Amino acid sequence: MLLIITHKTDFTADFVINKLNQRKAKYKRFNCEDILTYDSLVKLDSNFSYSILGENDISSVWFRRTQLPTIKELSLNERIYILNETDSLIKNLFSIVDAKWVSDPFSVYRAENKLLQLKIAKHLGFKIPSTLITTSKDELKKFYKEQGGRIIIKPISQTRIDNNETPSFIFTSRITQKQIDELENFDLTPCIYQNEIEKIYEIRVTVVGDNVFSASVDSQNDVETEVDWRKKRLIFKAIEIPKRVESLCIEIVKCLNLSFGAIDLIKDKDGNYIFLEINPNGQWAWIETQTGLNISEAIIKKLTNK
Repeated sequence: MLLIITHKTDFTADFVINKLNQRKAKYKRFNCEDILTYDSLVKLDSNFSYSILGENDISSVWFRRTQLPTIKELSLNERIYILNETDSLIKNLFSIVDAKWVSDPFSVYRAENKLLQLKIAKHLGFKIPSTLITTSKDELKKFYKEQGGRIIIKPISQTRIDNNETPSFIFTSRITQKQIDELENFDLTPCIYQNEIEKIYEIRVTVVGDNVFSASVDSQNDVETEVDWRKKRLIFKAIEIPKRVESLCIEIVKCLNLSFGAIDLIKDKDGNYIFLEINPNGQWAWIETQTGLNISEAIIKKLTNK
C-alpha cells in the first residue's frame, strides 16, 4: 500500500493521484489537517502494532507536505499547545513506518537548512554566491561595498506570511543604496544576503533518484522578474545542462539523504552554473505541464518499483 502524506490543497499531490487513479493503483491519502478526526492508532504492545487510515501494511510513502488543523474558540496558549502536540503526533507516526520514503521526512527537515545546502554544494564543487547572514549593520554595509553595491536579500526559511484568509509572499529583492544609507533607522531581522549574479537565465533542475529533469526560464526580459521569477507566471522550457552539473545535482540530493530535490541554478553571463538552493519538496507539476518532462512517471516508478 502506498501512503501519500499531504494536505487538501496540495495540487502537486492531486496531479500524481489522478495518474494513480487511471492505473487503478492502491493508495491512501493522509491529509494532515484532518489528523484529529482520523483513526490513527499506535499500540505499544509486544508487537508494536500501528494503523494509519486502517492500514498497517504500508510499503512506500510519498512525503509531500504537512499542514496542521485549524483550531478555533480557544485561547492562544491553548491553540499553541494543541498544535505543538499535534505536530509531535504527526512526526511520531512518521518515525514508526518502516517503508520506502520519497523522501524521509526527517531528512527533508534537515535538508531545508539553507546554510547546510550551501556548505554541501560548495564541498561537492558547485559555484555558490557570496553569502552573508548577520545582525550587524556595519557588516552589511561592508558586504554591500565589497559586492559593488549589488546584493539581494531573501528569507532563511519562510517565504509565506499568513494573513487571515489571504497569504502574502516574501520574494528575493535587491538592496538599494538608499536602504543602506537609511540602515540606522531599521532593525535587522534574520535573513540571507548574497551578491546579485548577472544572469543569462534561471534553471530548475528536478531530481528523482538518478533521473534529472532540467527546465529554464527567461526571467531577464521583464523588470519585475529580473531578481525573482516567481513574481509572474513565466513559461519554462526543457533544456540540457552539462553532464557534470547533472551529476552534481544527483550527488547533492544523495548527500542530503533525499530521493527527490528541486534545485535552483543560475547560468551567469560567463557560462557558469551557480547553485542557489534546493527545495526537498519543491513544486514541479507546472513544469511537467509546460515542458512535457515526465517527472510524475519517475516519482510513480520510485514509489511503486514499476
